[in-house]
Amino acid sequence: MSGAGHRPAQDAHWAPGDRILWRYRDHAPGLKGQVHIARPVTVVRDTDELLAVWMAPGTECVKPVLADGTPVHEEPLATRYTAPRTTVRSRWFGAGVLKLARPGEPWSVWLFWDHGWRFKNWYVNLEEPLVRWSGGVDSVDHFLDISVYPDRTWNWRDEDEFAQARNIGLMDPEQARGVEEAGRAAVGVIEAWGSPFRDGWQDWRPDPAWGVPALPEDWDRTPAHMTS
Repeated sequence: MSGAGHRPAQDAHWAPGDRILWRYRDHAPGLKGQVHIARPVTVVRDTDELLAVWMAPGTECVKPVLADGTPVHEEPLATRYTAPRTTVRSRWFGAGVLKLARPGEPWSVWLFWDHGWRFKNWYVNLEEPLVRWSGGVDSVDHFLDISVYPDRTWNWRDEDEFAQARNIGLMDPEQARGVEEAGRAAVGVIEAWGSPFRDGWQDWRPDPAWGVPALPEDWDRTPAHMTS
């Protein structure tokens, strides 16, 4: 989707400054669900060990809402995942977000700042390992998350949503156990203060020349090829 944008081959990497899409699909089996979250991001680093991307303030994204336009989080938990939904375009008006993901890992780590670059926290988003395609990466969110703070304390997030997703069958017992195991593994990394928490990413700053990537009209396109 960018100047250098699409990967020319399955074993290639994006270059710093390339613009790609970071997307989430709904919970149909086999990563075949509909795209319901799409975020244009700029590549910071892409190696065999790490994909780092920047979502700039003001980025136009796609997000799910209820069919009548109500924000999803305003729907009572009992019907939050069964009420009819649609997608809308919406701008990210907070400070930007740095997202870090290691190949094959069932979570990504997001860094949040206040305006003025005061670092707030890391956010561990439990999810399917990212699958790459020419224009970006796709995943499926696993509901359960972890907030991690500069003093090295941490807490679980969205445990109620994770429980509800299990109760209504969005994930079967085996999948739920896998998410819980991934969460425990992430906690182990946090408590050992492993990467990326120890790596100083909170001091990173974006290149001012990058600007804000545009959301392409075909943000929900089906990739011809996908790789892990």
